Amino acid sequence: MPKITYIEHNGKSHTQEVANGLTVMEGAVQNNIPGIDADCGGSCACATCHVYVDEKWFDKLPKKESAEEDMLDMAYQPNKYSRLTCQITVSDELDGLVVKMPSKQG
Repeated sequence: MPKITYIEHNGKSHTQEVANGLTVMEGAVQNNIPGIDADCGGSCACATCHVYVDEKWFDKLPKKESAEEDMLDMAYQPNKYSRLTCQITVSDELDGLVVKMPSKQG
Protein backbone atom coordinates (compact mmCIF):
# COMPACT_ATOMS: atom_id res chain seq x y z
CA MET A 1 0.00 0.00 0.00
CA PRO A 2 1.22 3.52 -0.71
CA LYS A 3 2.45 5.55 2.25
CA ILE A 4 1.18 9.09 2.67
CA THR A 5 2.79 11.53 5.09
CA TYR A 6 0.46 14.04 6.72
CA ILE A 7 2.17 16.93 8.53
CA GLU A 8 0.23 18.95 11.06
CA HIS A 9 0.77 22.72 11.10
CA ASN A 10 2.84 22.31 14.28
CA GLY A 11 5.23 19.99 12.39
CA LYS A 12 4.07 16.68 13.85
CA SER A 13 4.26 14.06 11.11
CA HIS A 14 2.04 11.01 10.55
CA THR A 15 2.97 8.47 7.88
CA GLN A 16 0.17 6.03 7.08
CA GLU A 17 -0.42 3.29 4.58
CA VAL A 18 -3.52 4.13 2.55
CA ALA A 19 -5.20 1.63 0.22
CA ASN A 20 -5.29 2.32 -3.48
CA GLY A 21 -8.63 3.76 -4.56
CA LEU A 22 -9.25 5.68 -1.34
CA THR A 23 -8.77 9.43 -1.28
CA VAL A 24 -6.00 11.07 0.70
CA MET A 25 -8.81 12.49 2.87
CA GLU A 26 -10.28 9.04 3.56
CA GLY A 27 -6.83 7.83 4.57
CA ALA A 28 -6.56 10.70 7.04
CA VAL A 29 -10.03 10.15 8.51
CA GLN A 30 -9.57 6.37 8.85
CA ASN A 31 -6.28 6.93 10.66
CA ASN A 32 -7.52 9.77 12.90
CA ILE A 33 -5.07 12.31 11.50
CA PRO A 34 -5.68 15.67 13.21
CA GLY A 35 -6.29 18.64 10.92
CA ILE A 36 -8.36 16.96 8.22
CA ASP A 37 -11.96 17.25 9.36
CA ALA A 38 -13.74 16.32 6.12
CA ASP A 39 -16.99 17.95 7.25
CA CYS A 40 -18.71 17.30 3.91
CA GLY A 41 -17.63 13.66 3.79
CA GLY A 42 -15.62 14.07 0.61
CA SER A 43 -18.15 15.70 -1.70
CA CYS A 44 -15.97 18.74 -2.47
CA ALA A 45 -18.44 21.00 -0.66
CA CYS A 46 -16.20 22.42 2.07
CA ALA A 47 -12.51 23.09 2.49
CA THR A 48 -11.85 21.28 5.77
CA CYS A 49 -9.54 18.80 4.03
CA HIS A 50 -7.37 21.54 2.49
CA VAL A 51 -3.63 20.83 2.45
CA TYR A 52 -0.45 22.13 0.91
CA VAL A 53 1.08 19.43 -1.28
CA ASP A 54 4.84 19.12 -1.09
CA GLU A 55 6.29 20.95 -4.09
CA LYS A 56 8.00 17.88 -5.56
CA TRP A 57 4.67 16.03 -5.63
CA PHE A 58 2.39 18.79 -6.87
CA ASP A 59 2.84 18.26 -10.61
CA LYS A 60 2.42 14.49 -10.24
CA LEU A 61 -1.21 14.92 -9.16
CA PRO A 62 -4.16 15.12 -11.54
CA LYS A 63 -5.12 18.69 -12.39
CA LYS A 64 -7.75 20.44 -10.26
CA GLU A 65 -11.28 20.51 -11.60
CA SER A 66 -13.38 23.68 -11.39
CA ALA A 67 -15.34 22.57 -8.30
CA GLU A 68 -12.10 22.10 -6.38
CA GLU A 69 -10.80 25.48 -7.58
CA ASP A 70 -14.03 27.11 -6.34
CA MET A 71 -13.75 25.45 -2.91
CA LEU A 72 -10.07 26.40 -2.58
CA ASP A 73 -11.09 30.03 -3.05
CA MET A 74 -12.87 29.68 0.31
CA ALA A 75 -10.04 27.79 2.06
CA TYR A 76 -7.84 29.38 4.68
CA GLN A 77 -4.71 30.88 3.10
CA PRO A 78 -4.64 28.90 -0.14
CA ASN A 79 -1.46 28.98 -2.19
CA LYS A 80 -0.31 27.50 -5.49
CA TYR A 81 0.28 24.11 -3.81
CA SER A 82 -3.19 23.95 -2.23
CA ARG A 83 -5.38 20.93 -2.88
CA LEU A 84 -8.42 19.30 -1.31
CA THR A 85 -7.50 15.81 -0.16
CA CYS A 86 -10.97 14.53 -1.05
CA GLN A 87 -10.04 15.09 -4.69
CA ILE A 88 -6.77 13.12 -4.65
CA THR A 89 -7.18 9.38 -5.21
CA VAL A 90 -4.40 7.21 -3.82
CA SER A 91 -2.47 5.02 -6.23
CA ASP A 92 0.94 3.35 -6.27
CA GLU A 93 2.28 6.42 -8.11
CA LEU A 94 1.58 8.50 -4.99
CA ASP A 95 3.66 6.31 -2.65
CA GLY A 96 5.57 8.82 -0.53
CA LEU A 97 3.20 11.76 -1.04
CA VAL A 98 3.66 14.51 1.57
CA VAL A 99 0.91 16.98 2.52
CA LYS A 100 0.87 19.69 5.18
CA MET A 101 -2.15 21.18 6.92
CA PRO A 102 -2.69 24.95 7.17
CA SER A 103 -2.62 26.57 10.61
CA LYS A 104 -6.43 26.84 10.95
CA GLN A 105 -6.69 23.05 10.66
CA GLY A 106 -4.50 22.21 13.60
